[in-house]
Amino acid sequence: MTDPRELYQQVILEHNKKPRNFGKLDPCTHHAHGLNPLCGDDIELTLVVEDGIVKDLKFSGHGCAISQASSSLMTVNVKGKSVAEAATMVAQFRDMIRGKLDPAIDAHLLGKLILFQGVKDLPIRVKCAVLPWATLHSALEGESAVSTE
Repeated sequence: MTDPRELYQQVILEHNKKPRNFGKLDPCTHHAHGLNPLCGDDIELTLVVEDGIVKDLKFSGHGCAISQASSSLMTVNVKGKSVAEAATMVAQFRDMIRGKLDPAIDAHLLGKLILFQGVKDLPIRVKCAVLPWATLHSALEGESAVSTE
């Protein structure tokens, strides 16, 4: 059986090296910019939301492997979801990273995103993983900018 930490590292490296949905949508219906001034993670999200569905979303920017992989995996997993499902995923991801949601016990919509569960044990990296999700929340709420919490 594969060690979950090894799988986590492989997925992080793969999505950092070859991020999915990297770029900008023009035109877009929703936009937000996220910044973690402490480490330099800088994410810009552009989304197309139609009839309450996230039809497309892309991210651009730069940052550490965790923030880039989190952005990439977020876009893959949120695309095609309703705005309500996306908002639920934001809350669940934040709760998982903070140790408030245990994907082995609690119901969730996170799917493969549970690979990020181990980030809760690396407090300095929590903001790196959460920044794209906080930025998505801001975009869906009509806020144009977010900084780390």
